[in-house]
Amino acid sequence: MIHIQKPKSPWEVVHMDWVTALPPSGYKSYNACLVIVDRYSKTPIFLPCHKDDTAMDTALLLWSRVIYHTGSFKNIISGRDPKFASALWTNLHRLFETKFSFSTAYHPQTDGLAEKMIQTLEDMIRRFCAYGLEFKDSDGFTHDWCTLIPALELEYKTSVHFSKGQTPAMLEEGWNPRLQADTLRKELIEKPKYSYVGPFVIVALHGTNAVQVELSAELENKHPFFPVILIKPYQPADKELFPLRNPILLTVPPVEQSEDKKIKKVIEERRLRGKNQREYLFRYRNQVHEDEWLAESGITGSDKVLRRLRHERRPKV
Repeated sequence: MIHIQKPKSPWEVVHMDWVTALPPSGYKSYNACLVIVDRYSKTPIFLPCHKDDTAMDTALLLWSRVIYHTGSFKNIISGRDPKFASALWTNLHRLFETKFSFSTAYHPQTDGLAEKMIQTLEDMIRRFCAYGLEFKDSDGFTHDWCTLIPALELEYKTSVHFSKGQTPAMLEEGWNPRLQADTLRKELIEKPKYSYVGPFVIVALHGTNAVQVELSAELENKHPFFPVILIKPYQPADKELFPLRNPILLTVPPVEQSEDKKIKKVIEERRLRGKNQREYLFRYRNQVHEDEWLAESGITGSDKVLRRLRHERRPKV
């Protein structure tokens, strides 16, 4: 096994290889793709090119699309290729003091990272791109690989890498690019969304048909009362079946107890049929208590509220 020194920062050691025999794509009919992978952050760069590009073409492509952003590399690991054998290519790397580590068909250990990235790229191209120019939408755009390859590169950079536990973009730049898909997800139709959200702590029961829950901060503007038929018990995830799923820790907030129900206002009044007695629908200041109908004879300490109600409903002359 050929030992490769572990890089200490992004773009010190890179892996390079070519994907060839691709269908012609783009206005320049690209039929190959140069794949560059940073060994430190696993950040990929996909550059459409031609399989018959000269060493000068490849050097200019690297200079205009890669080196201006990453700076020079300390070590390039690549499959042996006629491009790298040319004097111009060698002089270019001497200028940047770059060291070569060639891999061959008999010793492919040095180029495993690029080979894995090529397999991933080919899989993404097969899944998301269409062959030829006959797949045009109403605006004349096609879904050929050259058109969509920047999106594939961005999607890979913003996906969490298994061995690193972070996205390549976070390891390279320290932040994740904002994606338009993050905004569009808020406008999804209701059917694909989760059937249930939570878990939430039940803080009060209202009769036998409704409950009040303690909503999270992002849902604090929602009404906290729900019918019992829409509630189901929370079942923690099985650690054996789902070992990577983080457990949800529930904090039960203290329930405020109030002996006296402070009346906020009277909403409605009614007269009982066949009886010379009135009932009033009271709304309390504490939201834990529901609106309640009380008979006039059973009301204590609410004379001021009733007088105000009668005054408001008195016919004006």
